[in-house]
Amino acid sequence: MLMPEASSLAEQAYVRLRDALVMLDIAPGEPIREANLAAEFGIGRTPLREALKRLESEHLVVSYPRRGTFATQVEIADLVDISELRSILEPVAARRAAACQDPQLRSQLAALAAEAAAIDTSGAIRTAAAADARSLLEFDTRVHRTIYTAAGNPHLSETLIRLDSLATRIWCVLALRLRGVPQHVGEHAELLAAILDGDGERAADLAAEHVSHFETMVRTALGTGGL
Repeated sequence: MLMPEASSLAEQAYVRLRDALVMLDIAPGEPIREANLAAEFGIGRTPLREALKRLESEHLVVSYPRRGTFATQVEIADLVDISELRSILEPVAARRAAACQDPQLRSQLAALAAEAAAIDTSGAIRTAAAADARSLLEFDTRVHRTIYTAAGNPHLSETLIRLDSLATRIWCVLALRLRGVPQHVGEHAELLAAILDGDGERAADLAAEHVSHFETMVRTALGTGGL
């Protein structure tokens, strides 16, 4: 389970639902049962509905009159458009993160760098935190979100979280077909090192390569040059 990053009830509901939708714990097409979720989260319908409105704007749920709200389908063909934006914005976030001097954020980045360095890029995994595909995926998401926070621009962070969430859903759908996932996640060690060294240009280049590598992985999994 990804760590919540929220304070208000609506924000907490949003984070929990977003992560469940992104990791496909709520399957594509599955109905969103408000009463069940409100009881599970221990909140009222109003903050839950606020969260659902936000998730609908992020294309993670869709509402139909008289039918209800459902998790959206995962559209793999959308990766081209998603990658186009991420290839521009991820380097911006990485470059800005390299200028971050906040001690707490730098400590978090350093811890993530050590964890990334412990991933054996030959395919074997040496750490319990990366013991399976889901853990690798969750770790990848934590790295990205920490970099976005360190970038210090909430508008940039909000946009990148939305794009990364959509890309991660594609990853989840193709998880059993993707090859080289430990290597892909292990790329974060070099990226985080560049950020911690304050080398913004190298961090930006590595972030762009990371986005490109993911798109290549998906294309290879699909066995086609096009999506």
